[in-house]
Amino acid sequence: MSEVHTEADILFTGISQLVSPPPGLQRGAAMRAINVIPEAAMLVRGGVVAWVGPARSAPAAAHIHDLGGAAVVPGLIDPHTHAVWAGDRLSDFEARVSGVAYEDILARGGGIRRTMQATAAASTADLVRLARPRLLALQASGATTTEVKSGYGLDFAAELRMLEAVRTLQSEFALVPTLLIHVPPTSGRAEYVRAVCEELIPQVAAAGLAAAVDVFCEAEAFNVAETRTILEAARRAGLPFKLHADQFQTLGGTELACDLGALSVDHLEVSGPTQIAALAASQTVATLLPGVTLHLGLPAAPGRRLIDAGAAVAVGTDLNPGSSPVYSTQLALALAVRLNGLTPAEALSACTVNAASALGLQGRGALAPGQRADFLVLNSSDWRDVAYTLGISPVGSVYRGGLNISISRGAMP
Repeated sequence: MSEVHTEADILFTGISQLVSPPPGLQRGAAMRAINVIPEAAMLVRGGVVAWVGPARSAPAAAHIHDLGGAAVVPGLIDPHTHAVWAGDRLSDFEARVSGVAYEDILARGGGIRRTMQATAAASTADLVRLARPRLLALQASGATTTEVKSGYGLDFAAELRMLEAVRTLQSEFALVPTLLIHVPPTSGRAEYVRAVCEELIPQVAAAGLAAAVDVFCEAEAFNVAETRTILEAARRAGLPFKLHADQFQTLGGTELACDLGALSVDHLEVSGPTQIAALAASQTVATLLPGVTLHLGLPAAPGRRLIDAGAAVAVGTDLNPGSSPVYSTQLALALAVRLNGLTPAEALSACTVNAASALGLQGRGALAPGQRADFLVLNSSDWRDVAYTLGISPVGSVYRGGLNISISRGAMP
C-alpha cells in the first residue's frame, strides 16, 4: 500500500514493556530470545523506528505521545490468508458437524467448488467489497501486514479478478498478493498445468499482480511432479514460491520445497521426522495454521518438534470459509501456544519476524532501529496477554508506520 507517515520525530513514552524479537529470521531456540525493555520509550522518524531503550535515556523529540503504561509489541504479520472469496460455507459446516462426510458434502454441490462457483460469478468490485471487512477484522486483531491468496477461480479470468481485488485493497491495507494454484480441473490436468506455466504465471508476473506463487501439493490436488513444474515456471518468471503441503498426507512436497528454496511450506499437520529434518536444514519457513486444527479437528502441526529441531516457524490464520474462519491473527498466535506447543516468546517471533521472512519481506516484524514502525499497544501492561487472552482482543491500538490506524470491530465480515 502507499505509505503515509510524518517526517517529524515522535517519541512514544509510557511503555511498561517494549518487547520484540531481533530483526530477521529466527530459528530454533533463537525464537525464544526476545528483548524485553521495561519502562521503555521508542523514537519514530519518518515511519521508521529510530531508537528504542529505557525511557530515562530517551532522546528529545518534536512530539511526545504517552501510551499510559501499556505494553508494546511489533505489529503482527499474517503470512497465510484466503481473504478474497464470495459466498459462504455455512451449510457445509452444519452438515460436517452433524456427521456428514466431506465426500457427501461435495456430492451435494458443497465444499470448495461451491466457493469457487460463487467467487467466479463475482465481479472485482464485489470481491473488494466482500474482502474489505475481513481485512479490517484482521487489522483490528493486530495484523499490520497480511498475505492474501487467489485460488478460488474456476478459470484464469476469475483468478486475475481476485488478484485485481487485492491490488485495489492495497491502497487501504499492507497486503502481499499471492497467486495460488489450488484446485486442478476434473479433466485435462496436463493441459491445465501447461497453461498455468506458460500463460497464467507469466501474465501475472508481467502485470505485477502477485509477489509469489503458491501450490497446493496434496493427493486430491497437485502431485509432486506437477508441483515441481509449476514452481520452476514461477522461478523462470522471477517470482518466489511456497507450498501448501503435509496437510493430509506426506507426498514429498515439503522436501521438494526445501530443495528448491521455497519461502515457506504451510500446514504441516502430518509432517514427520523426514519433513522436520528437511525444514530444519533449510531456509524455508514452516508456517503453522492452528485455526485449521481448531475448526476441522485435524492433528496439530508439530510446532514444538520443529523448533526443537532448529527450524524457523511462522504462524498464520489461514482465514478461509471452509477450513479456518479465523478473523484474528492474535487468536492464531494464542492457538499456536495451546495447540502447537510454542511458548509465548516463540509465538511472538513466529507471528512477526518469521512471518515476514515467510513472505520475503525485509525491514518489518521487529522494533529496532531501521525497522518500519508497525506496532501494537496492548490493553495490558504485560506483553504476554497477546498470547494468553481469548474471547476478547488484548490489542488496544494498531500503528503502521508510526501512525495509529483505524480499528473496526463492527459487523461480521
